[in-house]
Amino acid sequence: MGTDIVFIHAPTVYDFRKKPIFYGPVSDVVPSSPVFEMYPIGFMTMSSHLEAAGFKTRIVNLAVMMLQDKKVDIEKVISKLDARVYAIDLHWMPHCHGSIEIAKIVKKYHPDSIVEFGGFSSSYFYEDLIQRPYIDMVMRGDSTELPHVKLMQVLQDGGNLEDVPNLTWKDGDGKVHVNEVTNIPEDLDWCMFDYGTMIKCTLRNRDIKGALPWLGWDRLPLTSVFTVRGCSYNCAECGGSHAANKRILCRNKPAFRSPEKLVEDMATIQSYLDTPIFVIGDPRQGGPDYVERLANEARRQGIKNHVAFEIFQPGNEQFFRTLQHGFGEYSMEISPDSHDEIVRFAMGKGYDNPSIEKTLTSAFPNGCVRFDVFYMTGLPEQTRESAIDSARAARSLWNAVGKDDKLFIYNAPFAPFVDPGSRAFEEPERWGYRFFARTLEEHRQLLENPSWKHVLSYETKWMTRDEIAETSYDAALELAKIELECGLTTQEAYDTRVERTEIARGLLHRIDDILLIKDEAERTQKLWDIKDEGERMMASTVCNKKDLDWDAGSIWSNGPRVVTGLIRSSWPFNRGKRRNQQC
Repeated sequence: MGTDIVFIHAPTVYDFRKKPIFYGPVSDVVPSSPVFEMYPIGFMTMSSHLEAAGFKTRIVNLAVMMLQDKKVDIEKVISKLDARVYAIDLHWMPHCHGSIEIAKIVKKYHPDSIVEFGGFSSSYFYEDLIQRPYIDMVMRGDSTELPHVKLMQVLQDGGNLEDVPNLTWKDGDGKVHVNEVTNIPEDLDWCMFDYGTMIKCTLRNRDIKGALPWLGWDRLPLTSVFTVRGCSYNCAECGGSHAANKRILCRNKPAFRSPEKLVEDMATIQSYLDTPIFVIGDPRQGGPDYVERLANEARRQGIKNHVAFEIFQPGNEQFFRTLQHGFGEYSMEISPDSHDEIVRFAMGKGYDNPSIEKTLTSAFPNGCVRFDVFYMTGLPEQTRESAIDSARAARSLWNAVGKDDKLFIYNAPFAPFVDPGSRAFEEPERWGYRFFARTLEEHRQLLENPSWKHVLSYETKWMTRDEIAETSYDAALELAKIELECGLTTQEAYDTRVERTEIARGLLHRIDDILLIKDEAERTQKLWDIKDEGERMMASTVCNKKDLDWDAGSIWSNGPRVVTGLIRSSWPFNRGKRRNQQC
């Protein structure tokens, strides 16, 4: 076979190009489009471990390919793949339509190969997934690098699949076997995290475009490293919270990557690419000395790439001074979700508004060159007025910092689905949610709706689904107005943003009217009549998505550094080091 295992990332909906869908603003505050074409970072770490063990891997981002070329025949692409195992991620629920449909196509063209699912949502719905005739295996857990190596060794050399931890599988008679989730590492220093592997595999497979993490990554690349798997916090709506990790992944406590290994990851990235590095997970979760060790090691190893951090709680001057010592300049982001402390406390984020302002005024004088703040609409205890007041609260934050300080504030709808496994999903009455979908199939069907509003899996005691959608647009307009009044945007940019928001709102209303048409053929035709207009509104619907971009050269401008990094990683000493890590 050409490849031992192919990792496949599907779009949210297959085939979105052939369906009249208006996505709306649900992805305005993430790098990817509403197709959510960003594949999980686990693809890279699993690939690194498998390659080190002698198995050939490939990443195929079908979602990116479909965005790049409206005419690409995905069935033809899949039919030409040649692998023993096809591993499809269902990490978060917005992919539950596309992933399942792609699995059907893979099994159609490769009936004798194994179709495997993995990821958070797969781990939650594993019993449903394994019953489907086109899915052979489900790998549960958050650290499946070593179980995948074991799986491929059993498939190659013979052995018993019962010995593969975390695996749910069918035998030759179709009987389902559920292996326990026992691979739950207590730390992450064993994990191989090497962008070089991704580059080498891409060159070997001669498929640069198909391996892109998301559309446009080659023009504005952003890399990531992770501090933790699991979480110390328990935000009500989060599928990655402590409660959700315990329920879905059997993880009772977070596992951390040591600061020294984290900086080693940064140095590896820096050897290949002069790109920003995003640090996943608040580094302070790792303990009282984690940040100091991180900063000291970064300074020692000379990390020059721009680094961005996310924090889950406010920060003080000492925290920011420590980061400045290690990285010089850096970026930061925090998600208070609402300015309303009642809403924030209901979600499990127990900090007040003065501490947010103090965080900003402490960060900018101490090395922070950019700070992103995120608010959302559709939360527990949140009324329409409260949601719009979050946009209004941006004025006080902008006034608290200097005119030249790059403070970006975003206000967008909460995710299309409340994460299964989160406390809010498991106890909706407690948090005031009413759900339109509970099962995997119900979520999958929601994604086929033509309007983003009708895709929402929830409404609350305080806002209906209609009110959440309308308020999202109203809050966006209020935020744009305040940004203009604070002198942070031009009149032309403001006018353009207002126009796009109102066009998007108008499309939403037009779709509502079309859905009332009883004749199916006429209804479908009218939806198709506005598809092109809807596609033009896929990005920057209520926010200026370009604000999310960090200044960076294209992947092509990094060519000489990539070549140097590949040569260095091929030295015998480094190859031996990688084998030792694998052992």
